[in-house]
Amino acid sequence: MNRESMEFDVVIVGGGPAGLATACRLAQLSQEHGKDWQIALVEKGSEIGAHIMSGAVIETDALTELFPDWKTQGAPVKTEVSDDEFHYLRSLEKGRKVPNFLIPKPMRNHGNYIISLGKLCRWLGEQAENLGVNIFPGFPAKEVIYGEDGEVKGIITGDMGVDAQGNEKGSFEPGYELLAPQTVFAEGCRGSLGKELMARFELNKDTDPQHYGIGLKEVWQIDESISDPGKVVHTLGWPLDNHTEGGGFLYHLEKGTVALGFVVALNYENPYLSPFETFQQWKQHPVIKQVIKGGKRVSYGARALNKGGFQSLPKLTFPGGLLVGCEAGFLNPAKIKGTHTALKSGLIAAQSIGDALLNDQVSGELTSYAAHIEASSIYSELKKSRNFEPALNKMGTFFGAAFTYLDQNIFAGKLPFTWKNPVPDHARLKPASECQPIEYPRPDNEISFDRLSSVFLSSTNHEEDQPCHLQLKDHSIPIAVNLPEWAEPAQRYCPAAVYEVIEENDQKVFRINAQNCVHCKTCDIKDPSQNINWETPEGGGGPNYSNM
Repeated sequence: MNRESMEFDVVIVGGGPAGLATACRLAQLSQEHGKDWQIALVEKGSEIGAHIMSGAVIETDALTELFPDWKTQGAPVKTEVSDDEFHYLRSLEKGRKVPNFLIPKPMRNHGNYIISLGKLCRWLGEQAENLGVNIFPGFPAKEVIYGEDGEVKGIITGDMGVDAQGNEKGSFEPGYELLAPQTVFAEGCRGSLGKELMARFELNKDTDPQHYGIGLKEVWQIDESISDPGKVVHTLGWPLDNHTEGGGFLYHLEKGTVALGFVVALNYENPYLSPFETFQQWKQHPVIKQVIKGGKRVSYGARALNKGGFQSLPKLTFPGGLLVGCEAGFLNPAKIKGTHTALKSGLIAAQSIGDALLNDQVSGELTSYAAHIEASSIYSELKKSRNFEPALNKMGTFFGAAFTYLDQNIFAGKLPFTWKNPVPDHARLKPASECQPIEYPRPDNEISFDRLSSVFLSSTNHEEDQPCHLQLKDHSIPIAVNLPEWAEPAQRYCPAAVYEVIEENDQKVFRINAQNCVHCKTCDIKDPSQNINWETPEGGGGPNYSNM
């Protein structure tokens, strides 16, 4: 196919905080040195921020490094944390507030800000455009271009106007080749191209496998008399058992608005567990219900997040490219925060590429980037919290939390050992025959809701007549293998009712409702047969989050 090619000095894949920080800092360096570097950033969402979802409480050091005057520039970072609560829930009615002195230091939030990460990314996108960055929303990076020696030469954006059978429609437009001596991959957690690069260049051959969680989130409008802007609430325990890692959060944003959500680690064992239903059940606890009762749910979303931390960090560079942000797994699992590390990694990537451009040595592998990361705050804080995730995995929620308190508050993360966590999340599921089915309460449509009404609030939309972006390597496995062995867990781990097992002509059939997909990537991670491959759909498809 003949494609139009465009050449740049740098191509950035992904319009999240890491990609945007890279773009902004590179553009700043270009201006500071009197250069005219051509920087392109492609984003699969319909606009910058459309696919961005996070809790989110942010540490602002890296943002200040990028834009020292972000407050006067109008950055949407306004609600400073004023109160920090942690609750250990034992049942629907029982729970106990944890004294502040027992909260592990990484989980304390004074000095941080409660934000909408989507709003922050839109603001960063505006700054990038003002600095001269070429931003292309609605253009997913579909393929990596490799050179004769196997080096990365750039990316190809997805074709538009292809029908479900792969034929060109009347509206067909071929994707573009975007070429550059360095391509920065900032797709976020479990990026589709990042997964390919990991395998091709064996970037994680000497590390633990990456570990993940699924985060589900809603935004509610509540009575202003109940609202307490700046208050942060975290919970541990119920409705999960002591062997299943996860917890909830409730953040009071501006007056009359709260963000709440639940994270379930994807190393859970019971195939009958449903993260979505667990989230809906958790909202019925009085600690949460007393805040949102009588309110209105206005947004919903879900996204996978990295949890492997220090032991799962891959090799960061390869000929022609590098990894930043959650593409590299820089989220700090002890803090449950990755925005500050994503921004910082973007700054470091920009400086490394900028130095190479100034010295006319930008081709090949920029190993200086990895060296700068190892000398940075990212590396030191991930190393300090390296035993957090393995402790919860080995010791369970209660004793794992107790170990984390000792490790972080008493020993400052300097215990003389590093626990490994070598079993990938998809391999942790037990056979359904060894597990107890979980009966979840029916939604009451006041506090708890069903999946389809939730997906509606995410404003998810896909062109229906296009190739399915959820590819099965073997179409027989869901019914022949996953159903008898694990009761086909895709029906439950998907937070958007994408996967169903239905009866057709007296036979079980596996149905994929790809139009519901909110791009969380959980299926790509948790499928026990590793049979589902998540690919980018046609540009602009997926959720359209407004304030997540």
